[in-house]
Amino acid sequence: MAAAAVALVAACDNAPSKSVEEKLADLTGWNEKFMEEYRTFMAENRDNEAALKAYADSMINVFQDFNLTALKENLDNEVGVAALKNLYGVLDTDEIAEYLDKLTAPVHGQDSVFVHGLKESLSAQKKTAEGQMFTDFEVDGVRFSDFVGKGKYMLVDFWASWCGPCKAEMPNLINVYNTYHGDKFDMLSVAVWDKPEDTAKAAGELGIVWHQIVNAQKIPTDIYGIEGIPHIILFGPDGTILKRNLRGEEIGKAVAEALGN
Repeated sequence: MAAAAVALVAACDNAPSKSVEEKLADLTGWNEKFMEEYRTFMAENRDNEAALKAYADSMINVFQDFNLTALKENLDNEVGVAALKNLYGVLDTDEIAEYLDKLTAPVHGQDSVFVHGLKESLSAQKKTAEGQMFTDFEVDGVRFSDFVGKGKYMLVDFWASWCGPCKAEMPNLINVYNTYHGDKFDMLSVAVWDKPEDTAKAAGELGIVWHQIVNAQKIPTDIYGIEGIPHIILFGPDGTILKRNLRGEEIGKAVAEALGN
């Protein structure tokens, strides 16, 4: 796959006479082939964690390099927009913002929706970046500020009952709560993009015993520029955003460090 990627990149690099339509077809075809081979390898080696990790680490670089080359060379046309879509979630926020600023391609239809939404999301993320003060919101008479900025470190989990990765984080969150809950630390789950009845059922099944805000839908995700869940944020006692997008072992480490443990 890596060799095929190099060949395709080279073909695009050395084919300035190709039309935008041809370049877009090359990009789409390559990405479809990449994902097909990626999924096949993952399925065939699902019991070999070491092989899966090594393959994933290697292939994400191949995927990024190919699409980044296409983006840089097509900032003025729809190929660049398509490549930017592929790279969203792969490049960090600053890099996405950099290329979005350089993008001069005319956009329309779904491309226009994507670019406009991305600009809004990046703006929201900048306003709510680490080091910034929290932004308040209200859901059914319950305010975010009822919990955040009240003198305790607050770990907030934005989640939904249908979200597999959200459920996978629950053991980590339960462990953090049981270990650190007290006068200096507390937790809050904010259910987004979900039905209240589904949230209540899942919360009971998963053992969520800490504070909850239910039925928040898009309100907080728009404010905080959250594109995917779970999205876990650690707030300081005064409401300052200390860490964003915590996952796995990072959750407990961030809380322990904040508490001086």
